[in-house]
Amino acid sequence: MRALSKPPSPTAGPPDTVRQDVYSLRQLTLIMSGLMLGVLLAALDQTIVTTALTTISRDFKRPDLYGWVVTSYLLTSTVTTPLYGKISDLFGRKRIFQFAIVLFLAGSALSGLSGSMYQLIVFRGVQGLGAGGLMSVALAIVGSVVAPRDRGRYLSYFGAVFAVASVVGPLVGGFLVEQATWRWVFYVNLPIGALALVVINRVLKLDHQPRRPKIDFAGAVLVVTGVALFLVGVQTAGTHAAVTTSAFVFAAAGLLLVAMFVWWETRATEPVLPLRLFSSRVFSVSVLLSLITGVVMFGAILFSAQYLQSVRGVSPTSSGLRLVPLLAGVVVCSIGSGRGISATGRYKIFVVVGTAILTAGTVLLTQVRVHSSLLEFSLILFIVGAGLGLFMQVLVTVAQNAVDRADLGVGTSSVAFFRTLGGAIGASAFGAILINQEHAALRQDISHYGAATGRLFAFTHGMDRAYLFAAAVAFLAFLLSFLLREIHLRTGDDPLDGDSGLAASSLSAAVRTR
Repeated sequence: MRALSKPPSPTAGPPDTVRQDVYSLRQLTLIMSGLMLGVLLAALDQTIVTTALTTISRDFKRPDLYGWVVTSYLLTSTVTTPLYGKISDLFGRKRIFQFAIVLFLAGSALSGLSGSMYQLIVFRGVQGLGAGGLMSVALAIVGSVVAPRDRGRYLSYFGAVFAVASVVGPLVGGFLVEQATWRWVFYVNLPIGALALVVINRVLKLDHQPRRPKIDFAGAVLVVTGVALFLVGVQTAGTHAAVTTSAFVFAAAGLLLVAMFVWWETRATEPVLPLRLFSSRVFSVSVLLSLITGVVMFGAILFSAQYLQSVRGVSPTSSGLRLVPLLAGVVVCSIGSGRGISATGRYKIFVVVGTAILTAGTVLLTQVRVHSSLLEFSLILFIVGAGLGLFMQVLVTVAQNAVDRADLGVGTSSVAFFRTLGGAIGASAFGAILINQEHAALRQDISHYGAATGRLFAFTHGMDRAYLFAAAVAFLAFLLSFLLREIHLRTGDDPLDGDSGLAASSLSAAVRTR
């Protein structure tokens, strides 16, 4: 039997390394600002379009297609994430990150110029093709310029940016639609992306020695097609109370192609996702925890917004404001855990405590009722956000520290990919549970409370059951956290081993003077 995917050839040349004239604190700050602008774009466009969909579908007279405006973006951004990680390892992170920005901006401009719903769906897909690289390559660049001990501090800011963008996206979208036109939902990306492009081009200097890789085109096609079909299947299932034939066919075909991808990767010379990475328990556990994080996180955001709009009767913009406690919990605890890791070099405690708090918060969400006070609901959301913030970005640090430097890009992208994949699965699976249980309770609740109020109670019954399953998944993450082995996080002052190749001690000193 052939061995799992082979390690990179020692003659292939090292990946990106920090130049000898390492960055000053000012330069490092500018680099992080440029990278965070890229992450902001990718995260913002997951949600900014939601409050504009009604206006868009009315203008194009195609309300039957409005869901695909969101789906096309999520599909292309998800399936390309692992590809960007591998490509950045082969051809250089700065070059690939710039390419992702340009592609994203092109998709944004074309989306704003769309003349039909079909054009908009296609151009949103182009946006997603760029977005797939913005998040994963940005985090990989952090791994190239910051020593592992200091990454937690910087990666926590990226987690905060992601959380802020996810919550304020609907607010910004609603404001632009009301004050200008829905086309500015896409045009607003252009100045932000241009600024990120200029900053990265002027400040980021990475030495990349060209390699002559044999690109795994077959693996790329298998993983992109397989994941895309699987996501279409689970999203189709999430809109019905039961699994439809079409949903089953799409999901089954996708899983078959993914299985073929795994088989092929054991034979590829330069695999898209080196399966040898999963021989590391640290990497395997961190990736699995990322998958579970996505399942619970996206479900919490999605159903909380639905509860506020469907049951409490608030507007989409107001529901976004009501999610600020969730955002606050993520931001505060993400920054706190990042600084704690930089100060102590220990990370497991944050994962264990974070998953425990997330489980408790999700259990509390099962107790939300029609007449629950908004203060009580806000406190529960803060607890959920605090749990997520304590460990969500920590997993990136853990995964980066567990892989060889030649695999830094693909290791980082794996965490982002599985988190996004988990979000798609969670939203669809829990959505199906909510719909099923809502339908089951509808007749009894209407007969007991009346037609109008009974529908609200039926929704909360479905939501409670969905959150009950989410709590079970969160508890699984808590149990898995104990399997996470704590390994030494290197600083720039540590001797460089074959796994690091990181910046010299002067870089670490510059980082810690902050």
